[in-house]
Parts: sequence; C-alpha cells; structure tokens
Amino acid sequence: MSHKPELVEAVIFDFDGTLTAPGSLDFAGIRAAIGCPERLPVLEWIESIPSAADKEKAWGILERSEMEAALKSQPNAGAEDVIDYLRGQGIKLGIISRNSLRAIHRALENFTRIGARYFLVILSRDDFVKPKPSPDAVLRAAERMGVPVGQTLVVGDYVFDVEAGRKAGARTVFLTNQAPTPVLEPPPEHIIEQLTELKGIVRFLSPLPPGKLPNDYLHQFIAELGLADPSLLIAPGVGEDVAAVESSGDEILVFKSDPVTLASDAIASYAVIVSMNDVATSGATPRWLLASLLFPPGTSPAQVREVFCDLRDVSRRHGLILCGGHTEITDAVTRSIIVGQVVGTVRRKELIEKRNMKAGDCVLLTKGVAVEGTCIIAREFSGRLEALGVTADEISKCRRFLTDPGISIVEEARMAVCSGGVTAMHDVTEGGLATAVAELSAAGGHKLRVYLDRIPVLPETRKLCRLLELDPLGLIGSGSLLIACDRSACDRLVRSIRQAKIEAVCIGEVLEPGVGVEAMNEAQGAIVPWPRFEVDEITRLWGRAR
Repeated sequence: MSHKPELVEAVIFDFDGTLTAPGSLDFAGIRAAIGCPERLPVLEWIESIPSAADKEKAWGILERSEMEAALKSQPNAGAEDVIDYLRGQGIKLGIISRNSLRAIHRALENFTRIGARYFLVILSRDDFVKPKPSPDAVLRAAERMGVPVGQTLVVGDYVFDVEAGRKAGARTVFLTNQAPTPVLEPPPEHIIEQLTELKGIVRFLSPLPPGKLPNDYLHQFIAELGLADPSLLIAPGVGEDVAAVESSGDEILVFKSDPVTLASDAIASYAVIVSMNDVATSGATPRWLLASLLFPPGTSPAQVREVFCDLRDVSRRHGLILCGGHTEITDAVTRSIIVGQVVGTVRRKELIEKRNMKAGDCVLLTKGVAVEGTCIIAREFSGRLEALGVTADEISKCRRFLTDPGISIVEEARMAVCSGGVTAMHDVTEGGLATAVAELSAAGGHKLRVYLDRIPVLPETRKLCRLLELDPLGLIGSGSLLIACDRSACDRLVRSIRQAKIEAVCIGEVLEPGVGVEAMNEAQGAIVPWPRFEVDEITRLWGRAR
C-alpha cells in the first residue's frame, strides 16, 4: 500500500521484542508445552483446542510463562529515550500486544523512567479485540487516541505487527533488533535495526519549524536531484547560496533567488539587497533583477504601485535593471511577499568558489552580527521596545541600520575580490552568524575555528537582544560578510575595508578538511560548544508575539 507523506500524530508499539529486549519469552518452550505446531500462532492454536480442560491448561501454561518472562524482562536498547523524545514532540503513544495486560504492566515495572501512564491506550488480548495480524486493535487504538489511522505509525518486530498496521491503513515500521531482515510482502514503509532510529522517522514525518529547511534535509534532497550538468560550476548545496553557469566565452552567469518573509517594512530594499549580497559573494557583479510579488486579498492597486516604485528606486540605486517577474493577489499569503532573483556576471578566473578554502586561511567578519535583525526588530516591534525602556532615538537609529551600517555587503565583497587572496565568501542571513559559519564549513569542506571573544556585536544590538532575551549569534544578519582569505592577505584586506569605513575583524581560521565548527573562548583558553539554532531568533520572537 502506498502512502502520501502524512504527518505523524501517534505511535503504536508492539510490546515484547519492541519496547522490551527480545528473548524474554521462550516461544519454543511454550509451543512444546502446549503442543502447538511450530508454524502456527500460539493464541490461535489454543483457541482451536477442542477440549475445554486442555484449553484451560494451555492458557495457564501461557500466562505463567508470560509472567515469568515479565519478571526478568528489560527495556529494549534506547526504548526509554525514544519514549521521552516522542512525548516531548507531542506524539500520542499506545501499545498493542498479544500478551495479557497483567504481564505488560509487570514488565513495565522494570523500566526506570517510563510506565503505563505514558501511554494513552494499552490493548492486550484481555480487551476482546481480534489479535494481530487483524487490524482491529490498530483501528481501536487510533480511535481511542483521537488520531486518524493514516497519521499513525505501527512499530513492531514481527510480521503480524506490520500486517496489522498495513491492513488498518497506518504506516508501518519493522524493527530487526540487528537481526537479518525477513522477507515481508508487501514490505513495511520503514525498516530499522535499533529503536533509536525511530526518532529520525518521526522527525521526518513531523511539521518543520518556521525558517530555513534544516541543513541535513537540504543535503539529502539536493543529493536526490541527481544534477550532473558540466556547465553548472556552482551547484546547489548546503552553504551554496548561488548557482554559477558557464555562458559564453569567459563569462559566467551567477543566479540567486530569495524570498523576503521576515520583514514587512521596507520590503523592496530587503528583497533587492539580500539577493545582491549572495551574488556578490561569488565575485560577480549584480546586473539584473526579476521579482515575484505576492499580495494577500484586500491589497489595493495603490499599495501594489508603492512596492513597484520602491523596487524601481532601490534597483536604480544599486545599478540593477528590473527586467521582469510576476505579480499576483492570492490567499496563499497573509502578508506581502517578494521573491527576488538577481543575475550577475563574472569572469571565469574571478569566480569565488567556497571549495577553494584551505587550511590556514583566516576568517574575517565585517560590520557586526545581526545588523538586519536589529533593524527588523526596531521597525516591527517598536511598541514593545518602548515599553521596555528603549528611547525613541535609539529605535530610530536601529531602524536606520538598513542603510547605516547597512545590510548590503556588495562594497566589501568587491574590495575583497580586488585585493586578491580571497578563497571564499559567505553572507550572514537567516539563522545568524551561528548558522552562516556552519554553512561556510559545509560548503568549503573544512572545519573552522571561531574565537567568540572577537565577534563584534554593536551596542544597540546587544541591548535589544538583552531586553528581548535573544541571542545575537542566532539573529538574522544580512549586512555581515564572512571572508576566508590567505593569511598573508589578512591584514591588508582588513585595512582596506576599514578605510572604506566598514568595520572588519579576524574572528577565526580554517582548519583541516571536514565539517564542523570549533568555538574558542580566548579569555578562558577553553573550547566551548558552537551554538546551534533550530529557528532564527527573530522567528522565535514573532512566535512569542502571536
């Protein structure tokens, strides 16, 4: 049975060999004691015994064997961690077992962190519902939990578990417990060797947080595209914000597309500059702009014209030709969205490719972290800032961060290219410096070391983040440029950028090939964890405001 990818709201577990470690029940001994043929299921065999006395005796043997197994059973490897994780994700939990309820409860007493109360429903053979492989128990459990069966995962270590889930219309997960996988027809949707792998399946079938697609999924999905065009010089990848394509002669075309979703004020400026920034990091000159404009119902022609005029003015100011796009009023959006696409050109030998980064290079950062985030907060949350004691002059100054120090990195990118010695550039956007450094490492194929003490944070940014309980390292940061350059060119490049009245500082260095970020606190001489943010801090702020 094929399934459309649906969200998972509930997980139903088999018990023996799934939540408990396999091997507690001696099925061969039970079969021998009650005379059950090897290939027949035990419960169905007992029910088929014609003599009432023999049947009662068989039930007694089974129940004693189950209780003996329950007394000595132990949680399966990772079972309690998985249950804790699922509960933390808001997933409803159930158990369906061919065991007696008494044996299940006794076995759960051997768990150290979880118990029967963790499960909304526990169905056993005492519930007078057809046992697995019948789908009845799965359907009843889903109904009791108030979850559509199609949004339920059935997890078990035996063919009956898979068959019951499939017949009910649930998604199925077969647990091998690191044993050879039997032939299952039709196969389950997922096969796992260890229970801990269930976390990844549930995460894959759960709602994504607002913001960028997580890098591990982005890497996976891009790999599945199977791109193999030799004219594609810079292909999609984690940390690669542009595509570079051979055009004609020595000219390379560089493409960038980006939506503006985190700002409603000055949206045209954000749309143009953010896309220009990425093109500039490749060493290219931004030349053309296409813009797709999506407006919610209720938007007037006057409001649409205002955006058109803003796009015209911003494009002219930055030397871009606004050459096309699309405009639509749609209930698919609740506020105005601009998707900007900038195309630039660069000579082949001047193309900056992140994979040219090498061990020993210095890593520079321009301006300070979260310039864009500071500006957006001042423009979108001025009332809250005033209530927290931020003065009108301070808010006004932060609003002007759009142009001073500015969210464009085009000027310093051009200076970096002209200076020579630059091996990679990456602008800081959604997810802040923390995400940008990790992306640079992934795209450049080298580990990075960052000195936390050196990272510049503007005083206005520091104050707003302190008042709003935000971390500036995870706050959207267009306006800051990461530059990897040869160590011999570092001081010269810093002086050149500062002469243009743009702050620049060396914050780290490129290490050996690999992926990852090592954070160093120089004052303490200690290595500390590099921060990681599931969503941008401004997204978290929006969530608190709703």
